[in-house]
Amino acid sequence: MRHRQEYAEPATQILEGLPTPDPAGPEESRPRRRRWRKVLLISFIVVALLGGAALVGGGLYVRSINSGIERVDAFDGVPEESRPQAVATGAMNVMILGSDSRDPEGTQGSRTDTIILAHLPKDRSSAQLISIPRDTWVSVPKSKDGSRGGRDAKINAAYAWGGVPLMVQTVEKFTGVRVDHVAIIDFAGFKEIIDALGGIEVDVEKNFTSIHPPYRNFKRGPQTMDGAAALDYSRQRKQFADGDFARIRHQQQVIKAILDKAASGGLLTNPGKLNSFIQATSSAVSVDKDMSLLDMANQMRGVRGSNLTFITSPTKGTGRVGSESVVFADSGGAKTFYDAVRRDAVPEILSAAK
Repeated sequence: MRHRQEYAEPATQILEGLPTPDPAGPEESRPRRRRWRKVLLISFIVVALLGGAALVGGGLYVRSINSGIERVDAFDGVPEESRPQAVATGAMNVMILGSDSRDPEGTQGSRTDTIILAHLPKDRSSAQLISIPRDTWVSVPKSKDGSRGGRDAKINAAYAWGGVPLMVQTVEKFTGVRVDHVAIIDFAGFKEIIDALGGIEVDVEKNFTSIHPPYRNFKRGPQTMDGAAALDYSRQRKQFADGDFARIRHQQQVIKAILDKAASGGLLTNPGKLNSFIQATSSAVSVDKDMSLLDMANQMRGVRGSNLTFITSPTKGTGRVGSESVVFADSGGAKTFYDAVRRDAVPEILSAAK
């Protein structure tokens, strides 16, 4: 079972970075366009890659971005000899971990709900965001202190047993892809981000009722959602036959809707809304000690919304191991797919995802 979803054209606006026509004329407006290109590219990194909060304007300067984001020691204790070697020089792979600190089911504890491997090709002309289902049954290496791991388990158990470093080891062992950087986002923080945008529009796939208070009724078709409703929607999975795959789909929809709204909702022309968006985003994310959001944004000047693709790691579907409901990886499909990622073979990555 493989899933693929590409961004529609409206999201392209957030990457093109073209502001409202400047009455000062073309010569004076050209530097502003370059500045806003950086603004919007960084915004793209912020939301699409979930890696940080960085917008320029309304008195906020680029140089304050990196210092204002929480840093984590993502590679502490990860033995170099056990790590995959980089195959394609210049390509970058960013592991994005999403947690829900206000999970209403109270089932996740310190486990991570969302695992995305973002592949940024050498030419930075596109990006592939690969979702790995949190229940994927994998081999988890031993934790740094040797007390946990060293056996098969759901992939998100690695976070509970050894934090970010063990997640790095587990994802690298499963994919064979070297992780260059790590970003962590609290999905509960999306509520504030969406409210700062004035809500988003999501196309709901079917009628259903939330299993969480206040038990919202979601109607099939386009709906405008505030932050609380969108977060509730992104948590739903038990009402769908494909379970966690539905939840992944809903999260992808919400991320896309945030991008679309940021591009078309007057964010850049409203200093108050812009400031609220920056504050909400920066409070919801942390990154590894060496990640430079500015460098990444500058490198990705050629990315357009039409070249941003969501992919779900190849699987055989769900099943059970003992008392646990798990997702079984498609070993053959995953091997072919992640080999293409390692080699930075973008056409093969997209072909394997169809």
